[in-house]
Amino acid sequence: MKQYLYLLLSLLFFSSCGVKYKSVPYFTDLPTDTLFQEKILNNVQLKIQKKDILAITVTSLNPEASAIFNMGTTSSIQGSSSGNINPAITANGFTVDEKGSIQLPLIGDVQIEGLTIVAARELIQNKLLNYLKEPVVSLRLINFRISVLGDVSRPGVYPVSNERVTVSEALSMAGDLSITAVRNNVLLVREIDGKRQYIRLNMQSKELFNSPYYNLQNNDILYIQPGNAKYASVDSSYRNVSIVLSALSVIALIISRL
Repeated sequence: MKQYLYLLLSLLFFSSCGVKYKSVPYFTDLPTDTLFQEKILNNVQLKIQKKDILAITVTSLNPEASAIFNMGTTSSIQGSSSGNINPAITANGFTVDEKGSIQLPLIGDVQIEGLTIVAARELIQNKLLNYLKEPVVSLRLINFRISVLGDVSRPGVYPVSNERVTVSEALSMAGDLSITAVRNNVLLVREIDGKRQYIRLNMQSKELFNSPYYNLQNNDILYIQPGNAKYASVDSSYRNVSIVLSALSVIALIISRL
């Protein structure tokens, strides 16, 4: 009788504290036995924000005249998962000020906040026609980074080398969610237009791919909430409560059988 009681206690304990499999997989609402296709409707291009730093390279038929515009062409921009960004980037790029503008030599203020990289490049190129013959402008964002924290393998600040990063790519950069992470309540924190937004995302639903927030923006933060199993693994009082509840369940079962 005692062995049977201990066995029931063990089973109840592990079932109450463990991670249920149904909470682990991603995109569980996708069909498993058929090919599923849908149109991509949220392929949103990155838009320039205040405090972005842009590297601008200008070429023309007169290289000497173009040289004055060529700031931000350094290849030594550095970053790491610890969040260290080379402070020299502000000396090698054009920072978007609080008015949403950059200051270009000769041209002066150029309002580019809210524009895509392509639109900003075309705008600058058109303004350079007054000073250069057949100017060609290359423009890129050099301080694009996202933060991932919470229940992931490698939390940190991650620089992005191109102009596009998705939620799934960001989590992959951080080593993926831990087995104990809450997958249906990922928090995205975004600052835009002077406001801070808090958006909840569900990694277990395919609708994530259609979300307007699937493509991340500069300085976005992803927070991954740990589940109860994570807490139980480090807190003895939580485990003790689980044992007591399991014991009471077994006792109630035995009494009902007598």
